Amino acid sequence: MAERFTGFVAIDWSGAHGVAHPGIRMARCEAGDAAPMLVPPPGRAWSRQAVADWLLTRADEPLLVGFDFSFSAPFVARGAHLPGDRTTADARALWAYVDETCDDPDLGARSFLEARRARHFYFGAADGRKADFLHWRVCEIAADGGRKPSTVYDAIGASQVAKASFAGMRLLRQLDGRIAIWPFDPLPRRGAAVVEIYTSIAARDAGRPRGRSKMRSAETLDAALLALGSERHAPLSRYDDHSTDAILTSAWLRKVAMRADLWHPAGLTPLVAQTEGWTFGVS
Repeated sequence: MAERFTGFVAIDWSGAHGVAHPGIRMARCEAGDAAPMLVPPPGRAWSRQAVADWLLTRADEPLLVGFDFSFSAPFVARGAHLPGDRTTADARALWAYVDETCDDPDLGARSFLEARRARHFYFGAADGRKADFLHWRVCEIAADGGRKPSTVYDAIGASQVAKASFAGMRLLRQLDGRIAIWPFDPLPRRGAAVVEIYTSIAARDAGRPRGRSKMRSAETLDAALLALGSERHAPLSRYDDHSTDAILTSAWLRKVAMRADLWHPAGLTPLVAQTEGWTFGVS
């Protein structure tokens, strides 16, 4: 079924405060081997709402769209996303809770995290032992033989994904019912589908060494693209991590979209699919 996608979009996301985010980059490629191109924002920089609007106007197109944030929080190990907080039986209930609780601009979620600081989210040493906040989803434990991405409960440091992920959940609520969101929805026969991506997986599949996944030159980006069967890219005015991650991951989505094992990973049980979701590329 995955063969029906003809466009492949990767979005480097941001949970930053405000309404315009230089850290958001979108890249798109079509079937074939032409290199992905950056999709320009409607203004000086992408807003999260503008990304949602862009997708919703293309809901009927055969696009596979990847976002680099966690689509849910851990649930299976503790039987709750936020133990002791409002009960959320599945990921959709968590998206609704986050969205209904936040009044941050542009689908932001900083207030959601700050209101639950030290109970669920770690912002610094004043909150207690960081180890007490480290909980992971099933797919995060499965990734790389136990090497885990940052947990969504860690809200401090350069590698934290908490703010971006909970902001992303507000976006997912807007898309829900209008665009298929895998694996919470089955892969549809037609139209667009959204998946969670982890750009480091694309970089490793393109031959980038562990710990050196970021590409900050035309030469390193082209080498990675060629490894994925893509042509060389059109020169960029600036080589930043956001742009190169989006470009490379778009090409990677095109290369791996037909792999059945990525759509049916061994650990993706019905409970995991509905409560935690899964990172596309973890098999």
